[in-house]
Amino acid sequence: MSVSKRYLKTRPVCKVTFRVDSEAAGASEDVRLVGDFNGWDAEACPMTRLKSGDFSATLDLEPGHEYQFRYLMDGVAWENDWAADAYAPSGYGSDNSVVTV
Repeated sequence: MSVSKRYLKTRPVCKVTFRVDSEAAGASEDVRLVGDFNGWDAEACPMTRLKSGDFSATLDLEPGHEYQFRYLMDGVAWENDWAADAYAPSGYGSDNSVVTV
């Protein structure tokens, strides 16, 4: 799992690419990116499965903020990003991943 950031010079946004590698995805057929940036809506950001078996999604996020997020695998299993910038309590007995842009 990984998060990469690319700050644009022409606009005040950061292109953030979230990636779940095939090993972490396991047998999952559907991976969703869910977090603050989409109101925790599991339908808002399905990730694209790549030829390698990895899943990827790129979002434009406003710099100067922290965003909490998790991955939803096949609609049942919540996973954190092992390479997150930080972790924060979710309020549900687990932690959320945090990306800072």
